Amino acid sequence: MSPLEFHAIYALAWCSFGYGHSLLATTKAKGLLIPALGPYYRITYNAAAGIHIFAVWLIGAWLFEGVSEFVLSTPIRAGLHGLSILGLVILVLALRGYDLGLLAGTAQIRNHRQGLGEPGIEPFHTTGFHAYVRHPIYSGAFLMLWGNCQDEFGLATAIWGSTYLTIGAMHEELFLQSLYGKAYQTYRSTVPAFFPWRGKVVNTSEETA
Repeated sequence: MSPLEFHAIYALAWCSFGYGHSLLATTKAKGLLIPALGPYYRITYNAAAGIHIFAVWLIGAWLFEGVSEFVLSTPIRAGLHGLSILGLVILVLALRGYDLGLLAGTAQIRNHRQGLGEPGIEPFHTTGFHAYVRHPIYSGAFLMLWGNCQDEFGLATAIWGSTYLTIGAMHEELFLQSLYGKAYQTYRSTVPAFFPWRGKVVNTSEETA
């Protein structure tokens, strides 16, 4: 197969992940799965996504196996490694601003076992990295993807991974606007999505619930 065919197959694998991930998050799918899985819905959803994206990565690794690295100068290669490390740091620090138990699905299971009912929704964040960009986790992921762009596999992953993140963010924002209403609409109109080209936009030290 030609390199273009490898890219096409890998792109389809990414499309399958994006479609499957979005499908499981639809109201119709939740209506079927939540009654069946109860408090285990979120953790099952995350596990399915993790397995699927790992399968996509394995397909890419198989397709581009044996492809040599790009011929890059030492400073450029070092810069790309630095970009990847910076992305990882941003991603980890951004995740610390969330309720990781709620995000992972363990909080739902814990509350169910303790008879506490469903945990509350994630608060509307506007501090920390969110004062600069709306999606700091995605910002870190972008840097990691393009920092690892040192061979054909890395390039393909950066292209299709970035495409997925961009489309995913658009769908996520529709949900966030329905959840937080006008407050999120105002925030969205002033704060950049991924890159802090406006600097620190939100100056308040408090978050809107």
